[in-house]
Amino acid sequence: MEKKILKVHPRDNVLVALVDLKKGEPIVDESQVYILQDNVPAKHKFVIQDLQADDQVIMYGVLVGKTQVPVSKGSLLTTANLKHAATGFHTSHDHLGWNVPDVSAWKNRTFNGFHRSDGQVGTANHWLVIPMVFCENRNLDVIQEALLNNLGYGRNETYQAQAKELMAMYQSGSGVDEILNAQFIHTEPEAKKNRLFPNVDGIKFLTHNGGCGGIRQDSQTLCGLLAGYITHPNVAGATVLSLGCQNAQVSILKEEIEKRSPGFDKPLYILDQQQIGTEADLLSAAIRQTFAGLIQANATVRQPAPLSKLCIGLECGGSDGFSGLSANPAIGYTSDLLVALGGSVILAEFPELCGVEQNIIDRCVDPADADRFASLIKTYSIRATEAGSGFDMNPSPGNIKDGLITDAIKSAGAAKKGGTSPVVNVLDYPEKVTKPGLNLLCTPGNDVESTTAEVGSGANIVLFTTGLGTPTGNPIAPVVKISTNTVLYNKMNDIIDLDTGSIIAGEETIEQAGARILDYVIGVASGETTVSAVRHIQDDFIPWKRGISL
Repeated sequence: MEKKILKVHPRDNVLVALVDLKKGEPIVDESQVYILQDNVPAKHKFVIQDLQADDQVIMYGVLVGKTQVPVSKGSLLTTANLKHAATGFHTSHDHLGWNVPDVSAWKNRTFNGFHRSDGQVGTANHWLVIPMVFCENRNLDVIQEALLNNLGYGRNETYQAQAKELMAMYQSGSGVDEILNAQFIHTEPEAKKNRLFPNVDGIKFLTHNGGCGGIRQDSQTLCGLLAGYITHPNVAGATVLSLGCQNAQVSILKEEIEKRSPGFDKPLYILDQQQIGTEADLLSAAIRQTFAGLIQANATVRQPAPLSKLCIGLECGGSDGFSGLSANPAIGYTSDLLVALGGSVILAEFPELCGVEQNIIDRCVDPADADRFASLIKTYSIRATEAGSGFDMNPSPGNIKDGLITDAIKSAGAAKKGGTSPVVNVLDYPEKVTKPGLNLLCTPGNDVESTTAEVGSGANIVLFTTGLGTPTGNPIAPVVKISTNTVLYNKMNDIIDLDTGSIIAGEETIEQAGARILDYVIGVASGETTVSAVRHIQDDFIPWKRGISL
């Protein structure tokens, strides 16, 4: 029999519709019968008791909102009758215990990765080309055009072929209607072409809009982020282009590199345009040095490594009302398994921890981390309010349409990505992960900014859940896309790798899905499985700018 509704926590006074429900339909839950007062779309919620204005709405066992008007039993919750509300929090130094999952099935498992001299192990092997300031972006474009296709790292040529065919049709006399109705065969991009350097997964160009014009703290932070990418285990070395006069000075970058990797020994080529002179001389030197770096990078090959060398970033984007019921708790269990195996995990997106702060604080092993988390999230909230917004404005139109109508509902589900393990460290952007276990990283809820930050802090793979569909990737770390529902997976499986809609359908438990995801991660980490974002060269890179422009 199809399951129609779900009560997430015994304390909840709402039920979640797992399928579309009709007005007037009787719904039975634990011998209670509810007559629906409205149509309730799948992923949305209805109340199971009469509520007055300003009454609390509880979901996941926590406060997720307050009613704005009286709401009768069986009525749909909407933005018209529910407003954001969340419980307060206080610093607590009473660390909660943890039920460690059974990881015997993975105890002797390894992955084949790229070993670095500092003890880190990469899941990929990339060469970076980085501008210190946006003034150098065009020069990166020239280098990219010179190298990528010639060395076998170009994009799928299917769409170029389609454009050429359209040109031929137009030149032969085809009109608008014929052009609009033209049919083409779509082919998946190849994971690898005939590459001159088979052990190098890619040459990645980290163009950005920073480095000058903002406050000095932003430039310092940008240098820290870029240093995080240069010292990342998935990176073999880098070519850096500097104009010379920008706020983000090379000296700051070198300090940040040393901070993250004392004794740094990867090949690093730095070119200063104002010192070199002509653009032609700069580009010629950059291409020669990058080519020399690729020769060195190609000498590194994959070798077995323990799963404790994995560092997983946890991310969600395009979330829906099923995110907190399927994909998020599934990767939360994957997170717990990896922590039990000695690996590292990063939970970020601080605006999406609103309302569950107390649980996070109670999981901090070190009281200083509990205090730091509370301070960071309070400061972030204040700055958002000062900017004329607030955490309550975090849900996007897509989130709201698919059931996440308050930030607290969204946050309670988003926090499930972090599983149940203890918090071993609290980091501010763009600090590096140095401890095995669950790490908190202060980032925005923006998908790309947060993914960019997690990788900069050391994530060598990212697990990214989505209920609406998003192509987000990263230049150097595989981003595994996981759908919350099977309808989405079937519709957009060209950009989504795994489906957890089986949990909603009752075909699989959260634990079974989490174990399945870990097995998939091991294949990705070994280079045996190419995720969609890598196959499509979805190289999203957006540094988080916290200050104003001067």
